[in-house]
Amino acid sequence: MVRYAKEHKQETRQRIIETAGKRFKRDGVDGSGISALMSDAGLTNGAFYAHFASKDDLVARVVADELRTQVAKYGELRPGRPGLEDFAREYLSPEHRDHSGAGCPSAALLGEIGRCGDEAKRAYTDGARDIVAEIAARLAPGDPRSARGRAIGLFTMMAGALQLSRALSDRRFADEVLERGVENALALIAL
Repeated sequence: MVRYAKEHKQETRQRIIETAGKRFKRDGVDGSGISALMSDAGLTNGAFYAHFASKDDLVARVVADELRTQVAKYGELRPGRPGLEDFAREYLSPEHRDHSGAGCPSAALLGEIGRCGDEAKRAYTDGARDIVAEIAARLAPGDPRSARGRAIGLFTMMAGALQLSRALSDRRFADEVLERGVENALALIAL
């Protein structure tokens, strides 16, 4: 029997989480079976339970990882409101809309997270709080608490606009939703 180093197990677990994140955002949680998830990661089905107690456990880990990654990306933005403006334009772009597997977990998975177990909902809640805090800190660096309501409004408006744009079959209408979403986001940021 071959024994792997602890680092190898952690690297394998992270590979499963990352590939599952892409598949969940592209095909949905319910549309992603363990067999497909493990195949994406280049592993056998039997390896799954060495890393996760259940699919629900994996979903919670993926949600936490995806939102942590999203929060970390705020650090790559220009400081303050200009960075939020850049973020709004990128987030509400046709490229982001058309590549859900590489995009925001909120826009791709909100409906399903609402039907998941408590562990996934807790992971999402923690990540959403962190995103709102990041946005609020950029809106009002001296007093982020004062901007919490606007931060929640900006976060929910952008995720909803992206979801709606993805759901439309009329490409011109879908693009218009994104354009108006950017305008609305910029208006909230400027308040």
